[in-house]
Amino acid sequence: FQVIMAESNKIESVQVFGRKKHATAVAYCKAGKGLIKVNGCPIELVEPELLRIKTFEPVLLLGQSRFANIDIRIRVKGGGYTAQIYAIRQAIAKAVVAYYQKYVDEQSKKEIKDILLQYDRTLLVADPRHCEPKKFGGKSARARYQKSYR
Repeated sequence: FQVIMAESNKIESVQVFGRKKHATAVAYCKAGKGLIKVNGCPIELVEPELLRIKTFEPVLLLGQSRFANIDIRIRVKGGGYTAQIYAIRQAIAKAVVAYYQKYVDEQSKKEIKDILLQYDRTLLVADPRHCEPKKFGGKSARARYQKSYR
């Protein structure tokens, strides 16, 4: 009897991450009623205000109906605020795709993926570019100190 109860109480959830430079956003997506929260705050209150529309992009592209029956909670840390925004939007997009693949059907997952990739590839594929580390013998990663002979 307890085994049956444990199986019926399983929460349909997926955990994915989005990355940009040094920012990492981990999205926990589960069956729910359409909540999207970033570090415990609603997505409508994400700062800076000018980049807030960027976090809404996956929702606006796919429509409210696809987000109506899932809750997404996002933890984000590292990087600057612009990088964090890009990490958040990638995490949201990847979470929806992963959830639909695991718990809905392959057809709707493919539709979602095609819509997102057609708009912007970085919504699903991480940008590998990072800040290059500084080396000795110069003031930056590539520039060297000036050399004089006398």
